[in-house]
Amino acid sequence: QVQLVESGGGLVQAGGSLRLSCAASGRTFSTYAMGWFRQAPGKEREFVAAITWSRGYTAYADSVKGRFTISRDNAKNTVSLQMNSLKLEDTAVYYCAAQKRLGLITNLHTYDDWGQGTQVTVSS
Repeated sequence: QVQLVESGGGLVQAGGSLRLSCAASGRTFSTYAMGWFRQAPGKEREFVAAITWSRGYTAYADSVKGRFTISRDNAKNTVSLQMNSLKLEDTAVYYCAAQKRLGLITNLHTYDDWGQGTQVTVSS
């Protein structure tokens, strides 16, 4: 099992920026990819961004492409999500997740371990 702890959420004005971080511990040696997902009230949890550990391949949801950047620090076992040009519709609880074996990194059902989430609220 991989333990994940998110941080960096908060309140930000539309057009502003926020940086989320995810610290991983435990059986991280078996982790293939890390992803960020979000869930707004009354909506399904959705894919935001993902990155593979070994090669650094990245994937983004169309709604955040060009605004968000996912990155990793192998030495620190952390993954970050830099969010720029934030919009009201970005408001959600953001979750960090770990995929332990090869799968479609944009599919939340292929992820095995999840953090508790961090709230991001974008105001007008």
